[in-house]
Amino acid sequence: MIEKTITRIEDKVKETTSIKDDERTELLKLLATLKSEVVELSKTHAEQAESITGFAQVSAHEATRQTKNPQLMKLSAKGLSSSVEGFETSHPELVAIVNKISQILANMGI
Repeated sequence: MIEKTITRIEDKVKETTSIKDDERTELLKLLATLKSEVVELSKTHAEQAESITGFAQVSAHEATRQTKNPQLMKLSAKGLSSSVEGFETSHPELVAIVNKISQILANMGI
């Protein structure tokens, strides 16, 4: 389920015309890494992994909309960042990836 959801996010990012090519490339790279990190996390923390995946999906949806809503984008990015709180020690790579994704979304002017 988690892998399929992130694959759908990757597909959406690939198809959208509302983000720049360099942002798309970076997001796809980060999503690939996020997929492996979340799959690993799901072995011990299934609910948290689902939350992270869900917020990633919502964030990607908001970022790829033709007409962006800055408030919804900010909320979804905050949810994504909040979903990894508490994993700084046990899963530092996961936290770093989510922070990078959030930063790219912020740099998109959202």
